[in-house]
Amino acid sequence: MSKTERQATVDALAAELQTSPNIYVTDFSGLNVLKMTEFRRKLRAAGARYIVVKNTLAQRALAANNIQAFDVHLKGPIGLVLAGRDPLAAAKVIGEFAKTHEKPRVKVGLVDGKAVEPAYVKRLGELPPREALLGQFAGALNGILYQVVGALEALREQRQAAS
Repeated sequence: MSKTERQATVDALAAELQTSPNIYVTDFSGLNVLKMTEFRRKLRAAGARYIVVKNTLAQRALAANNIQAFDVHLKGPIGLVLAGRDPLAAAKVIGEFAKTHEKPRVKVGLVDGKAVEPAYVKRLGELPPREALLGQFAGALNGILYQVVGALEALREQRQAAS
């Protein structure tokens, strides 16, 4: 790879990193081409991209975007998951794929501009979907409303008994 090709790769990756506030660095060693293709398809369906890049080129692109938290993790074969605006969907795909294939392993993540540990990314992947969380929230509010109605009803009965 010539110097101009490397610089073009760094510039293209830096431009993609600017549009992606959520990034996961993964170790993909042990995945064959068929599994890697399947993984990329699932990520694409979730609105994310998977890029395999040389460590030095990734360091340069990350440095161009003032991301210094990944430097110690860029060793060995790495792939970058560029999650776009939704960090949950990509984390779910990574978690589900790792359950069945034991790879890729998350080394570090960047969620909304903050570096996060692999356990955090795993926890993001285990969260229920948005609709389920909204349902749980609505159920909790419903329970509180029933308690308020019960308390008001008891107060009404108490006042009727007193008068």
